Amino acid sequence: MTDSGAGGSGDMKDTEPLEPPSPRAPSDGPAPGAESPTREFQFPPGVSPGAPATAAADIDGVRFDDSPAGGLLSGVRAPAVPDVPSPISARYLFPTEKYRGEWRRHWVHLMPWYVIGTLSTFIMGLASGMLTKWDNANRDTALSVTVIVWLLILGFVGWKILDWYMDRFILTNKRIMLIQGVITRSVAMMPLGRVTDMKYSQTPMGRMLNYGEFIIESAGQDQALRNVPHLPNPNELYLQMCEEMYEPEAVDERMAEPEEDLIPEEEAAVPSKSGDGT
Repeated sequence: MTDSGAGGSGDMKDTEPLEPPSPRAPSDGPAPGAESPTREFQFPPGVSPGAPATAAADIDGVRFDDSPAGGLLSGVRAPAVPDVPSPISARYLFPTEKYRGEWRRHWVHLMPWYVIGTLSTFIMGLASGMLTKWDNANRDTALSVTVIVWLLILGFVGWKILDWYMDRFILTNKRIMLIQGVITRSVAMMPLGRVTDMKYSQTPMGRMLNYGEFIIESAGQDQALRNVPHLPNPNELYLQMCEEMYEPEAVDERMAEPEEDLIPEEEAAVPSKSGDGT
């Protein structure tokens, strides 16, 4: 074959088809077969890659309490104070005072009555067993009297449990109150401004079970609230009462802070549907 181009020499040359060049790897990525110089971030267990990180400002007003409720043997958190008074104590509050909380006495307050109920049940069972073997004409009468006495004791123990349930120790921004009784109600009150001294004491058993006795004095006068035994969480209650007496403005400011809900970023980015159909 003769190549007769304009500037050609007319020599015969054998040519081979050219192959297209192979594409080059991007300059910002690693070469093929080479190990990536960067390491992939490993998320902690239980965290998905798409979960948004919570900013510190979002949980600035949230308080976490990791301390136990008290007692060396309790191992549970302190019960939350209700935001509104119960129907038992609401009738004794006037509209202008601010409710701070109410507490029942510790369950150890009922321990003597638990013991009495248990012993009476044991004695009744023992006496009934002995009376059934007693060969006498008055056996049925004695057995009936034993059962009636046992039921009366259990009824009295149940009354004490109901009385414990109805009793309340109440704290407001102006006063403290102690409500007692089921049928005959007794309401003792002391203004916080008249409290001159307050302390609480705990026995070794009180420290293990987390209860204590409060001793409150007011202007050298005898008060019905001077000794209040078997109150639960005494340290927490003591600090709350002291703060209410000496820093009432701080308590009001903290109570007035609105609680902000922590909304995930994915939900916040979705626009809400309005009524105009958009």
